[in-house]
Amino acid sequence: MKKSGASGNSFESIVASGLRSSMPHGVASDKEINNGDLLTLDFGCVYNGYCSDMTRTIVVGKANDEQKKIYDIVLKAQMEALLHIKAGVLGKDVDKIARDIICDAGYGDNFGHGLGHGVGLAVHEEPRLSISGNRVLEKNMVVTDEPGIYIPGFGGVRIEDLVVVGEDGPVVYSMSPKELIEL
Repeated sequence: MKKSGASGNSFESIVASGLRSSMPHGVASDKEINNGDLLTLDFGCVYNGYCSDMTRTIVVGKANDEQKKIYDIVLKAQMEALLHIKAGVLGKDVDKIARDIICDAGYGDNFGHGLGHGVGLAVHEEPRLSISGNRVLEKNMVVTDEPGIYIPGFGGVRIEDLVVVGEDGPVVYSMSPKELIEL
């Protein structure tokens, strides 16, 4: 990111693997990354004074059926919510779309944060895409779309994109693939 002109990180990067991936804001540790681990990477930079924020979860080695299932639920919630990020919509209404998908799949208690937040001069700012997000999304606001499922004793999955609110829909700034990557 530095080579492309970033002046620094927009927050302390999150690198959490295995059971630690069930902590939404787990910081890097001495834990060894093992075959079969879910690995959550959340990072961002400051470029021309503006922050960015993106998360991807991958599997080290081959994903098991449960990891694939959880990943698919989170991806479905993320993609469906993305379709509704547009001017004139309340933040809480977008959150509800993703939350309902995760709840209907039986993991509502494992999605403990809002769907997203505004990003600009600070990495976390208004508007909030959460249960209490009463602000109407406006054209050219920049927000995140980041549902997650976090299961203690199993691990967690989060997929996050940086999105510009448009009149008729979103413009996604993140260019990283969303399909499950098995390394």
